[in-house]
Amino acid sequence: MKRRDFILLLAGAMIAARALRAQQKAMPVIGWLGAASPGPVAKFTAAFRQGLSEMGFVEGQNIGGEYRWAEGHYDRLPVLAADLVSRGVDVIVTIGGIPPTLAAKNATSTIPIVFTSVGHPVESGLVASLARPGGNLTGFSELTIDLLPKRLELICELVPQATMIALLVNPDNKVGTEYTIKTAQEGARAKGIRLAILTATTEAEIDAAFEHLQAGGLLVNADSFFNSRSAQFVALASHHRVPAIYAFRFFAAAGGLISYGPDVNALARQAGIYVGRILKGEMPADLPVQQPTTFELVVNLKTAQALGLTLPPSILARADEVIE
Repeated sequence: MKRRDFILLLAGAMIAARALRAQQKAMPVIGWLGAASPGPVAKFTAAFRQGLSEMGFVEGQNIGGEYRWAEGHYDRLPVLAADLVSRGVDVIVTIGGIPPTLAAKNATSTIPIVFTSVGHPVESGLVASLARPGGNLTGFSELTIDLLPKRLELICELVPQATMIALLVNPDNKVGTEYTIKTAQEGARAKGIRLAILTATTEAEIDAAFEHLQAGGLLVNADSFFNSRSAQFVALASHHRVPAIYAFRFFAAAGGLISYGPDVNALARQAGIYVGRILKGEMPADLPVQQPTTFELVVNLKTAQALGLTLPPSILARADEVIE
């Protein structure tokens, strides 16, 4: 090949490479930062993509995705968040409450962040207020901590003879755990019952918590790692014959006794819409933090019968779904 032809060929390849990079950059990229693993939140992410598609964005067609999952190891989140920032993603979506959202907030003050399930976003310092979040964060609060007294009331209705109820929390979720314990203790005092605090950060510690449980019922806190271990919780509660209440429907659907909390898939869809609006030019500071309007009370009749419990008419009448 002549030198002149080689130079022309090289120049053409460089121009083509630049054009390809420009096309790739033209496609926005969402960075996903999850506290647990992708499997347990598959329906959640599907609902998010539905909302995103309503805004005209379809992953793999006109939008890309970078996924980072901490697999329940919250100490990995800062590194994963920093990696997403270094890759220049256009929006970061956090799944799993306060830990991944704080990690994302600490990693960037410029890339928009949409959180999908944070209990107390103002108190935890994520946003200035719900109506005017300010900064580069906005999203959705699922109110699971605020609903703790209601879940405590429900488990007390199921086991009225119990004088002590246990609360299981994950101390690795430091900020969320503080608010959870405080709220549960206030609810227990109002009910006139004792509250035992149990902790677990690993699968083995979850097993141990059930082994040493002395209370008449169990409140399982809404924690991303716990949510990813729903099958383990259901199996242990059955084995140890423990009446347990959870924050989300998928626990009851998997065989858990009862759940009460927000429709998280509805929140995920709305989060997808928020991301679409941001990609079209709106600023996170102008999008108010939203709270759920739909809550689900789900009871598993088969599990209740296996535990020898009779579901009170008051609960059956209020249940949105009775699984038989």
